[in-house]
Amino acid sequence: MKRLLALFVVLAGASCVAASAATDAPAIAAFDQAFAGIYDYTCILHVHEANGTQSQDRVYQYSFMKEHYVKTLILDGDGKGSGGVWVGGDRLNGHLGGILSGIHLKIDLHDPRAVSLRGVTITEALLPRVIDDYGTIPGKLTQIDGGKLGGVETDRLELTVADPASNHDVSEQIVYLSKQTHWPIRQIMYSGSQIVLDESVDDLKTNVGLTQSDFPF
Repeated sequence: MKRLLALFVVLAGASCVAASAATDAPAIAAFDQAFAGIYDYTCILHVHEANGTQSQDRVYQYSFMKEHYVKTLILDGDGKGSGGVWVGGDRLNGHLGGILSGIHLKIDLHDPRAVSLRGVTITEALLPRVIDDYGTIPGKLTQIDGGKLGGVETDRLELTVADPASNHDVSEQIVYLSKQTHWPIRQIMYSGSQIVLDESVDDLKTNVGLTQSDFPF
């Protein structure tokens, strides 16, 4: 519940970043300002996850509208064709892929059918939530020049987590943000020396004109 409340604050456009984190990592403040200036966004997420000896590769289509509307669809990989809609609270309207895509069920946000291999929910993958974590998870946060990724100049935030056991065993997480747009374009997470998450953001579009009818619940 505490994590959901933190998300609501982000989606309301308020600053969720501690003053010390914002001072140490101005890229967070720059993102917060950029996010405050938009009403909605869509993007494609390419996500690789690992959990022990298991791995999962997916391509997600994400749509978000303030204050709390989210829709996702798995375009490729495990669970292709499955998707869900969340409009706040602890439940979502989800469907499987293939011939069962027409059957919609309202299930718990943390239902095994609604999360990724590492238990990431539809809300935890939101880009504002990703950046919020860097300002709120206890640990050592640093910002340096990230160089170019795909021809884009970036800032790099690196968080060495104080207590990995309280952070899904993630000991270090890194995110690259565009210096031009201030939005994240890639995130990598480690559990010790193992990469447990590697995700890239493609085709990000903001203020595309989404309405509540785009989020059937």
